[in-house]
Amino acid sequence: YVDHQKEVVVRRAKFELDKAEKRAHVLEGLLIALDKIDEVIKTIRGSKTVEEAKKGLVDKFKLAEIQAQAILDMRLQKLTGLERQKVADEHKELLKTIKELKELLASEKMILDVVKKELVEVKEKYADDRRTKISASAAEIDMEDLIAEEDMIVTITHSGYIKRVPATTYRQQKRGGIGVSGTNLKEGDFVEHLFIASTHNNVLFFSNKGRVYRLKVYELPSASRQARGQNIINILPFKKEEKVAAVLSIPDFEHAKYIIMGTKEGLVKKSKLTAYETSRKEGIIAINLRTTDELIDVKLSNGESDVVIVTKKGKAIRFKEEDSRPMGRVSMGVKGIALGDKDIVLGMDIIEEAKLLVITEKGYGKRTELAKYPVQRRGGRGVKTIQLVKSKGDLAAVRKVKDDTELIVISEEGVVIRVKAKDISIQGRATQGVRIMSLRDKDRVSALARVATDKEVEEDK
Repeated sequence: YVDHQKEVVVRRAKFELDKAEKRAHVLEGLLIALDKIDEVIKTIRGSKTVEEAKKGLVDKFKLAEIQAQAILDMRLQKLTGLERQKVADEHKELLKTIKELKELLASEKMILDVVKKELVEVKEKYADDRRTKISASAAEIDMEDLIAEEDMIVTITHSGYIKRVPATTYRQQKRGGIGVSGTNLKEGDFVEHLFIASTHNNVLFFSNKGRVYRLKVYELPSASRQARGQNIINILPFKKEEKVAAVLSIPDFEHAKYIIMGTKEGLVKKSKLTAYETSRKEGIIAINLRTTDELIDVKLSNGESDVVIVTKKGKAIRFKEEDSRPMGRVSMGVKGIALGDKDIVLGMDIIEEAKLLVITEKGYGKRTELAKYPVQRRGGRGVKTIQLVKSKGDLAAVRKVKDDTELIVISEEGVVIRVKAKDISIQGRATQGVRIMSLRDKDRVSALARVATDKEVEEDK
């Protein structure tokens, strides 16, 4: 038994020693960088790529690659704001810890002393938490601050594969372009959800079964443009037949006042965003649903906007958000639109100062002035939003857009194009639209997302 306890002490000390030495190594690099901060920043800004910046730091300042990478992973604002004395104090404390751990590992007597003390603690049973635990001092730097802020395109396929790819991967194209291959998909699989967000944003995953889960963008699997990514069941604790219905990306839970939810059978529900702030990995209830119903869409709102619900058969209803009172997290909701035979809700949006863009399964779409959509009482049948014809398919997606909005359109086969909203024709409600995306054979539009502008990105930072 004593031999086993000795082995436990030795293994623990080796683990703590390895951790402390690695941390001290990184801090040594930070101290070098802080001593020559102007030259370091000049080197980083003068580099065209991350690899070039890393090589420049290694060559010029005699850093190890892991030290250079730690510097590059930090935002420049955070790097320049570091207090050298705090870093130096932490480094000094780590060196002291490393010395003590090495002395322990080199001394049979010290190891036995540790075992003895820990056995006494077990005997006493009611003693305080272990006082002989050896650990490095807490880091002064928040781990999230070491992760670079970068806009990412996040995609989720029908089969549940999720990944994040830098937004710069996709090049802008003219309306009607064939696009670039976005994902190598399995036969029968296609992209269902697509959104753009900063690596530091919170992501709320709302499932079709009415539950909500929370992750950070940087916690999502990173993959190449062609890779499928990782199945979401390995990331979120989904139950049988549960899948992602909607995704919200927010910097914090004060970002908006409410969220509006819409279901397949035409119900809507408004709740306070703060009611959904949770760290529970198993998720929480977002909305109670009938067994035949599913959650279709979720949007952020300020409490004073108009809501537009669009159905697959081309119907749309616009009503005042105030027609729907705030409800508790576990409530069911109220009727938003009366559906026709075999019709279902396709999407929902919160309308402010923007136009409504719709696109069909075969890539035809248009922008329509909101003045063309009369405000009605919640629960009505709505009005026609597009003239559907068989050759152009039913509606596939709907988004609110402004003239300077940029959009990404993705097909079931993984083809992606990027277009400007101002290049898409403005037409009345009862029209067929123009070709936005050229599709091959039986390929169809599966997702549409709005790209954040440079101004919005800067404001978000």
